[in-house]
Amino acid sequence: MPTKNRNGEKYHRIIGAATKVFARKGFFHAKVSDIAKEAQVADGTIYLYFENKDDILISLFEDQMKAVLDNMIRQISQEKDAIRKIEKFALTHLRLIELNKNMAEIIQVELRQSSKFMKEYKNEKFMQYLNLISDVIREGQEQGVFRRDVIPDIAKRAFFGALDEMSRFWVLSSHKKYDIETAAKQISEYFLHGMVHNSDG
Repeated sequence: MPTKNRNGEKYHRIIGAATKVFARKGFFHAKVSDIAKEAQVADGTIYLYFENKDDILISLFEDQMKAVLDNMIRQISQEKDAIRKIEKFALTHLRLIELNKNMAEIIQVELRQSSKFMKEYKNEKFMQYLNLISDVIREGQEQGVFRRDVIPDIAKRAFFGALDEMSRFWVLSSHKKYDIETAAKQISEYFLHGMVHNSDG
C-alpha cells in the first residue's frame, strides 16, 4: 500500500466515518465526499491519508483485523485444552458480530466488492488469524485429542469457512432463530465430534 500518514485524530475520524458510510450506503454507492462530510473534513483532507476509496476500505480492514487478531490471541491463550480453544475461537469470532454490527457488515459484504482488495491485497493479518486455528489443531494432535490424519491447513479453512458463512448469514438475515452462543456451539460440535451418531455401546 502507498505510504500515507496512518496516525492522528483526523485519520481515526475518517476511518470511523467510513465505517458508518460503507455500512449505510454500501461500498459501491459510497463516495469519498460522503465520508468527508460524515467526518466533517474537507474532501481534499481525505487524500492526505488515503489514495482512494479502496484504500480507505483496506485501511479500515487492517485496523480492525489487528484488533480482532490481538483479541483472539488473548482469548484462546486463556485455555490449556485444544478442544476448549476451538470452542472459544468459534464463540469469540461470532460474538464480534454483536459487538460491532457496522464493521461486521463491511467485512462480510462490502469488502468483497473491492476489486483491489480481492485481487491485489496481501492479507497478512488474516493469514495469521487462520493460522491460529491450524496451530490449535496441531496442539490438539500433540495432546492426542485430535486425529493425526487431519491436515491442519485444510481443517483451518473448513472451520473458518463455517464461521464466516454463519457470520454472513447473521449480518444479512433480519430474522434469527437462535443466538450466537448456540451457533458457535453447534459449529464447534460438528468439527470436534462430527454428525454421525455413535451407536457403539
